[in-house]
This record gives sequence, C-alpha cells and structure tokens, in this order.
Amino acid sequence: MRYGVEDIGRNAVGLPSRSGHLREQEFWAVDDVSFVVKRGETLGLIGPNGSGKTTLLKMLNGIFWPDKGKITVKGRMGVLIEVGAGFHPMLTGRENIYVNAAILGMSKRETEEKFDSIVEFADIGNFIDTPVKHYSSGMFVRLGFAVAVHCEPDILLVDEILAVGDEGFQHKCFNKIGELKKNGTTVIIVSHNMHIISTFANRVLLINDGTAHHFSSVGDAVRAYRKLFVSSQEEGIEKIASGNERIQFDGVCINKGTFCPGETFNLSLKYLSSQEYRDVEVDLTINSSNELTTYFQATNRAFNETINLRKGSHELTIAVQDIPLNNAVAWVGVAVWSRGRHELLFWWRIPVEFSGIEHSTGKNFLKVTYSTSSSSFSQSSSLISLK
Repeated sequence: MRYGVEDIGRNAVGLPSRSGHLREQEFWAVDDVSFVVKRGETLGLIGPNGSGKTTLLKMLNGIFWPDKGKITVKGRMGVLIEVGAGFHPMLTGRENIYVNAAILGMSKRETEEKFDSIVEFADIGNFIDTPVKHYSSGMFVRLGFAVAVHCEPDILLVDEILAVGDEGFQHKCFNKIGELKKNGTTVIIVSHNMHIISTFANRVLLINDGTAHHFSSVGDAVRAYRKLFVSSQEEGIEKIASGNERIQFDGVCINKGTFCPGETFNLSLKYLSSQEYRDVEVDLTINSSNELTTYFQATNRAFNETINLRKGSHELTIAVQDIPLNNAVAWVGVAVWSRGRHELLFWWRIPVEFSGIEHSTGKNFLKVTYSTSSSSFSQSSSLISLK
C-alpha cells in the first residue's frame, strides 16, 4: 500500500514512478511493449490469461501510468474494458448514460441528441429506469457498448468483455465495429476468440508474460497463439471416433496447409475394413474456431451421392470446391455413419487455416464430391498426413 501511495503522489506532481528496479514480489506486467496504430487500423491483442493484455488497455486509457516510456493518443477514445466500469450502481440506466457519456467526453447536448439511439441499441427495455445494481453482466455490456460507440470515438478499445453478451448482441456489436472501421475509427481489440481476431484485425500483437511479439500476418499470429497451448497440429485434432473392431481409420490427408478463398479443399480418410459398409452417410462441417459460426455444412444425401466403404485398404476422399472463407482458422469436422445412422464409424475435427489472399472464382456456391479408391497408405510429400 505504501508503494501505491508513493507512486500516486509522484505522478500527481508530474514525477515518474521509481521504476529503476522491481520491488519485493513485483514483476513487469507489460515489459518494453512498443507499437503504433494508424487511423482506421485494427490491432488484435491476444495471449494467455494474465499475460498483460488488459493492463495494456488500461494504460492506453489512462487508468494506469507507465513506469517507463510514454503513450501518445490522438483523438476521442471509446472504452469497454470492465463490466460496470464508469457506472454508478445506485443510479438508473438512464442516469448512467449521461454519467458514462460525460466520462467519454460527450457534452450533455450531444448525449441528449443521441440518447434515443443509445437506448435503442442497448435494447434493455424498461430496465433503462432501473438502478444498474440490479443489472446482469450482459445488461451492463449492452449499455456500456451502446454509449461507447455513440461517442463517435476516434479510437475504440474493446476487451474480451463482449463474450458475456448473448450471441445476437455480439453480432450486433461486431456489425457496429465493422461500421466504425469503415468510417476510419481505430480499433484495439482483446480476444481469445480467434475468429473475431481473424475477421477484424489487420495485424496482431501476441503478448505472453508481458512480452510482445508483432505479427503483420493474422494467420501467423493465430498459429503462434495456438502453439502456446498445443505442441503440434496433431494435438489440435479432436478424435471423437476412429472406427470399431471391423473398421479402423488410420489417418487423414489434406492436400495443402493453407487455403485461399475459391480453392478446392481435398480431404482423404484412410481406412482398413474387414467388411463392406454400403450406403454410408458422410457429414462435413466447417465451423469458426470458437464454433459460434457455421461456415458450411453438408451431407452426401444433399448431393444424392451414394458412398460405399469397400472391404480392405482404401481411401474416402471429400473435395469441396470454391471455399469462400477469407483469413480464418476454422474447424473442419468429418463424420461417417453406417447406413441409417445406426453407428458412428468416424468423427474427427481438424484445425485448418484459410488465408487472406483475395481470390474470386465468380461462383457463389459450393460443390462437394465424394469418391473412394484403393490405398497403399502412402502419400506424396505435398500432402499433410494426420495420424
């Protein structure tokens, strides 16, 4: 406590904190992090819990002072970092709109002009006249985000706080963020949701133990983030089912590592079966990395394709043409069922990267084909083999 009072006193008179060395039991929450974000850019901040992301946002917002270095911010800032931040618990939502707006730099006249729009965006109904101490975390987020985006910020800071909102409101918020980006707003967003990072970020700062790693490629950043939790792509695969006593699936082969929008995605399942399985059903799904969004799903039934798994060593190949994804890491799930869906024979979920390289085929549909062939369990070096 003594150190805190000392630091506040020094900052109050314009002196920096005594930061030449760490005190007992202290550590650098953010260590030698430098970056510049230009107008209209979106910077994604990612990293494990406790790595310093929220601390960095609070420093940008002026809640914390940096012990060394300086932060330069130009323009009005909208902030959504903590649930309930900037709200007085005894005041109603209506009253807190004026309080929070004033904190963000809006005049009373400006707040009055935008009041109805803020209330409409928050969509909390009659709770607008209820003291916010009775609000759920989701209602806090609704009101806080509504005020933050209506202050027409030059810079918007958004923490993982949006994760507490329901899916409908999250989509509403992300649409609004996209709108602000088009109007030139600079966005710094913290998230563990790699789909959100892939969708909005132009570049990424990966923070781990207070140290920053810069990535101009979002795909490279997502891979680096995932490597913090899994040692290889193999460990990222979810193997729910791989066969039974009559059929065993040995692995999966993918025709390349990263796919551009419009390219054909080939996935081959290698299996060894002691009997023939006729008229199997094959499900294919492509989900966002956090599963909030389903990009694509299909079954061979939808394409009037009959698939038989022959006895012996063979491959089942699934080809998806004109993948429309852009700059995303997704889960590709494949499930194989016996006829009538009586038995689940195979179900793997595999992380696959789709790059941000623009490519258009002029087509607005996906075509999926299925085929089986004999297999010697050997593949060319251009394939990724997942065991």
